[in-house]
Amino acid sequence: MLKPIKTKDATLSVEGRVATLTFERDDVRNALTGTALFDDIVRTIEWANAESDLGVLVLTGAGKAFSAGGNVKEMRDGGGMFAGGIGEIEAAYRDGIQRIPRAMHGAEFITIAAVNGPAIGAGCDLAAMCDLRIGSTGAAFGETFVNLGIIPGDGGAWFLQRLIGYQRAADMTFRGRIVKAEEAREIGLLLEVVEPDALMKRALELAVEIAGKPPQALRYAKRLMKLAQRTELSDFLDYCAVIQGICHGTEDHSEAVAAFLDKRVPHFKGQ
Repeated sequence: MLKPIKTKDATLSVEGRVATLTFERDDVRNALTGTALFDDIVRTIEWANAESDLGVLVLTGAGKAFSAGGNVKEMRDGGGMFAGGIGEIEAAYRDGIQRIPRAMHGAEFITIAAVNGPAIGAGCDLAAMCDLRIGSTGAAFGETFVNLGIIPGDGGAWFLQRLIGYQRAADMTFRGRIVKAEEAREIGLLLEVVEPDALMKRALELAVEIAGKPPQALRYAKRLMKLAQRTELSDFLDYCAVIQGICHGTEDHSEAVAAFLDKRVPHFKGQ
């Protein structure tokens, strides 16, 4: 049985091959700066990468917001990661919030954002870093950095356009407007929209379904999806052939084929 690590400003729970990380700083709308949330997220991903039995991590927020992103009061006061001169702020970004996109992009398991409310600034970008997003009717997204005279310093411009295309990402980024749940679904920012009281039930249903697949094949498939974004087709196909050879030699592949032919539920071991 997987044993979750301790977190400071979030709650990490595990059920089977699914883990849920819930942000617990509703007092600041789950802001990622000025809290321990970014450290909780990074440490959780490192833990999950090392747990080969884990299939899916669900990220969600407690309270009214998914995440408000950066703490605007800290920006005003020049505190926290916003303190000091250009060099100091640059270093604070590199050593602080930029650890999130590096960690999320390196996640070997599947990530699902259960967006319970506003996901603004870095909160919007965090949702975009996940593989899948389920939103409540109260979800809203804002790539609002330009409204504060800054840019997406957490890599949001890289993730968002890969998710919804350049033009739609440019519209959100240049206008700094709020995109509500139904529009977010229409443009591909959300996979599904459900009522607030059904959000976690639906997110966990999806997580359990995905986590029920052969563990090794699932992580290889995630790796291939990421690799395809930056590799020429010929090189990519060579890599696919190698990974496919590995998969054909696993016990889970043999079990999957046998279960399919026997018309029964397969039992995977991750071997």
